[in-house]
Amino acid sequence: MDKEYKLTIELVPESCWYVNLRKVLKPSDWDKVRRDAYARANGKCMICGRYTRRLEAHEKWSYDEGKGLQKLEDVVALCHSCHGVKHIARTQLMGRGAEAMEHFMKVNGCSQMDYHAALGEANEWLRRTRNVEWTTDISWLKNKFNI
Repeated sequence: MDKEYKLTIELVPESCWYVNLRKVLKPSDWDKVRRDAYARANGKCMICGRYTRRLEAHEKWSYDEGKGLQKLEDVVALCHSCHGVKHIARTQLMGRGAEAMEHFMKVNGCSQMDYHAALGEANEWLRRTRNVEWTTDISWLKNKFNI
């Protein structure tokens, strides 16, 4: 992709769909992690900057295809609209795909063609990594929270 976007689409490999911190951590530890993200955000979405009373915690993962490594990089606080773009497949299933596309274009100052190119690139990455056996690294939690 030639363009760098502020708001990106983050598709998750199918074998990693149910790997999330809410299921892995004790509720009190998850609360500590998400509240830290909310505090760092200071009431604003960490992507679009919109103030909102209800932020949502989003896990940022990186993927090393060669090593088959899914690594937790951060947990950030997002508005509902930005979070919907991050999880575009779920958002589309819920009938909110057009709304997510509009938000992506607004935040990134881009066209519908740019949106479809970004979505196509995310889908191509997902197809390319379909048969990768992923392992999960959540050492970020130990380094930041001693969890």
